[in-house]
Amino acid sequence: METMHNQLRIQEISALLPHRYPFLLVDRVLSIEPGLSIKSLKNVTINEPFFQGHFPGEPIMPGVLILEAMAQTGIIFAKNTQPGGFENKLLVFAGMDEVRFRRQVVPGDQLIMELKLLKRKSILWKMEGKTYVNDKVAAEAILLAAVQ
Repeated sequence: METMHNQLRIQEISALLPHRYPFLLVDRVLSIEPGLSIKSLKNVTINEPFFQGHFPGEPIMPGVLILEAMAQTGIIFAKNTQPGGFENKLLVFAGMDEVRFRRQVVPGDQLIMELKLLKRKSILWKMEGKTYVNDKVAAEAILLAAVQ
């Protein structure tokens, strides 16, 4: 599959990720440059189950789920960078550094996740991630993933 600058729809995303509703947090991949970067999106709607309790009357997307959306984007990136290299293995979230939340994410927002590969060594992947809403940074982090 040619992936450079190619969009992936939800069916292709579901084939790459083990996550399912309500924990699948990537709706579309906007572009991938294997070995370099990826850009994806998540539409945030009031129908998300976490909004029932976070917070009633003042819905805000939990920061940990923004990070999870970035991590899922990272898995898609890794699987496109190393096709076939993860058969019978999982790429799991191993850590995060330099996490910053810059603005709240609310229903109606569209998250744009951009990740760049910083380093890949053995089973570890290190990526810089930024999440935008309306071209403004909502969250950023250095993400670590490991093959298991």
